Amino acid sequence: MLAADAVGYSRLMEADEAGTLAALKLHRERVFDPAVIAHHGRVVKLTGDGVLAEFGSVVDAVSCAVEIQRAMPANYNGETRPAIVLRIGINLGDVIIDGDDIYGDGVNVAARLETAAKPGGICVSSVVHESIGNRIEVSFRDGGSIQVKNIGRPIRVWTWHPDDSAAMSPVVPAASEPRISKSSIAVLPFTNMSGDPAQEYFSDGISEDIITDLSKISGLVVIARNSSFAYKGRSVDIRAVGRELGVSTVLEGSVRRAGNRLRITAQLIDAASGGHLWAERFDRDMSDLFEVQDDVTHRIVAALKVTMSPSDKARIARSGTSNLDAYDCFLRGRGLLFAGKTQNRETFEQARDLLLEAVRLDGNYSQALALLCFAYIFNYQNGWTPDSDKALVLARQSADNAIQTDPQELGARVAATFVATFEADLDRAEAEGKIALSLNPNSAEAYSCLGNVYIFLGRPLEAIPMIELSIRLDPALTQQQLHLLGVANLLAGKYETAATCLKQRILMVPNTDFSRVVLASALGHLGEIEEARRIWCELLEINPGYTFANHYARLPFRNKDDVGKIADGLEKAGLPL
Repeated sequence: MLAADAVGYSRLMEADEAGTLAALKLHRERVFDPAVIAHHGRVVKLTGDGVLAEFGSVVDAVSCAVEIQRAMPANYNGETRPAIVLRIGINLGDVIIDGDDIYGDGVNVAARLETAAKPGGICVSSVVHESIGNRIEVSFRDGGSIQVKNIGRPIRVWTWHPDDSAAMSPVVPAASEPRISKSSIAVLPFTNMSGDPAQEYFSDGISEDIITDLSKISGLVVIARNSSFAYKGRSVDIRAVGRELGVSTVLEGSVRRAGNRLRITAQLIDAASGGHLWAERFDRDMSDLFEVQDDVTHRIVAALKVTMSPSDKARIARSGTSNLDAYDCFLRGRGLLFAGKTQNRETFEQARDLLLEAVRLDGNYSQALALLCFAYIFNYQNGWTPDSDKALVLARQSADNAIQTDPQELGARVAATFVATFEADLDRAEAEGKIALSLNPNSAEAYSCLGNVYIFLGRPLEAIPMIELSIRLDPALTQQQLHLLGVANLLAGKYETAATCLKQRILMVPNTDFSRVVLASALGHLGEIEEARRIWCELLEINPGYTFANHYARLPFRNKDDVGKIADGLEKAGLPL
């Protein structure tokens, strides 16, 4: 959360009310709002001279604040208006969401930190400072512990101001941190206009394939399928979708399939204004389906004025299959495999059989082979069939076959990363994850997989930005990624950040037991013994048979000292191992 207000607002209003209001509006239009949007934030509310904004990433929030404060001297390009100078406070913590508003202790602390900042400066809590590490270009000064109004505990703070000498000593960001473009898009699930609910898999499949093609373009940020499809079947305000997913544009459309005829409509919409940037209707034969998908992708790229590199063009060149029957089996299988809560042995077996049929119809269909690998992985994880212990071997065979058929197939590389991690072959897992990201710079799954691998390899500082980017690209899965983020921060010695991430995870998934283990350890390291023991009691209520030794013996940590760091926190809290 980022809280900001104008310094000396009452004095300015008394001296020149109209000029002050105009200056404040101009500052928001030219400086504040563009900076928030550029750093993937959302303005939650305006409070007279104050603003509250939220961000999905601490790095984004702090980078946004620095950009705003550095812009202060040249806000108005010589226009004669009262000078608007802000104080900014930033905190990371629990919030309560009420519609479009947020409140709670995390917000209150941010507001109090803002009053502790110097005019034109920034004040952040220790958990924010711990979280950003060396991933921004400025250095903060230790402000010690302060007592703020209506907050019972003292808060350790860190400060930055453009005039500080420390601010002129930039810290070079970690070389491994990926950078993402500001051009962004979410593709909503296309509406099935066929009048037959059984055709839903087809319209969903068209949407997913467009997402896949767009995500291969390095100049775009493309929200993952999980998050886009969270809006399926809902009447939505495109501007709200843009704010919630942090994107500048949204694609929506419809599909009508009747016999051998196909009609696809698509509209590209500016998420800020709700205005149409491009719209088209395609009436074609089914045999032209793949050409239509390619056409939609290229028109979107043209409308967004994104320049594609030669490697981008090579990545989006049509691959997969030219066999429509194989493609239909693939779409049906994919729809069943990612059916969410309805996944079970029956849907697994149906999906598996459809994917095997797709491969029979086209032996070089690498996408079907890759998806077959995921089917076997899900069976291995869930134990749906009596022979699920063999599923990992079948998964590896499918991944290897997919890679042999097409080394450029992203799904095969991501699947291979999963399998290698399960088999504790971390070197191959890392190699496959890196190849996956080279093939698709927007793969939330690849970022997440590679972040998980870095945790097991004992490289948590490399894991953290990977997991954060996965959250940015697929916010619907934030609850899953928060656990990984908590583990990575604990292994990096960032115990406050770890505890904050894990508390948020537990709020979102109250029955989680594994996250409580790591949270109890983080609290033990922080000396919060009673709270650690309370969390442990909750864990045993959820899973009475849990033992740390049995759990962590199964995980492929390369460095046992990392397991020891988690165990040490539990020992400090007097908890059993």
